[in-house]
Amino acid sequence: MTIDILPSFTAGWAAVAAGIAGWLAFAFIILFFTVGQPFGTLNDIFIGLAAILSVVLALKLFPGHYAQSPLISQAGLGFAILGAILVLVGSTLAITGLKGWFLSGLYMAVGNAMIGLWLLGLNYSGQRDHSLPGGLIIFGLISAVILALGLVAIPGIFRGIDFQEYETTVVNLIWWTGSLGYLTLYPLWCIWLGRLFLSNGAR
Repeated sequence: MTIDILPSFTAGWAAVAAGIAGWLAFAFIILFFTVGQPFGTLNDIFIGLAAILSVVLALKLFPGHYAQSPLISQAGLGFAILGAILVLVGSTLAITGLKGWFLSGLYMAVGNAMIGLWLLGLNYSGQRDHSLPGGLIIFGLISAVILALGLVAIPGIFRGIDFQEYETTVVNLIWWTGSLGYLTLYPLWCIWLGRLFLSNGAR
């Protein structure tokens, strides 16, 4: 995967849009805790939107990524799509009130962790073939690992644990850390990547 063969304009804007959606979700969750609704609902909406845009970005990057790493790219795209579906399930459960905020958050954490696995594969490939800047790759790998911490929430989904059973445990703190990854670090990586693509396409 090289910058030159990527659809720089569309991939760039998809990356920037995903980053902005993630940061807006972060802003809305802060407003929810300080002000209240409707910012909690807006947070859920924009987390879902960021996941959808991440799949759009993954699809735009797939041809170039596949040319360099067929197996990693296919697995990564599958993880990104499945992750987005889980995030949307979590967002829908939270918005409709069918489940409590805790179980909904578990779905979002696991879904974004799977998007993190796509991010890990993409940056690993970029490091191996030197197709992306070193700083972007290192930051992407760090972001991906933090996102992937959300995988520890998988048992909670199968057990159907909801907010009334919430306790501050090590496992809960781990997936909460993953949540900070998709609300802060990953959006920054997306915007960084998007600006790179857009500046490349402007040449």
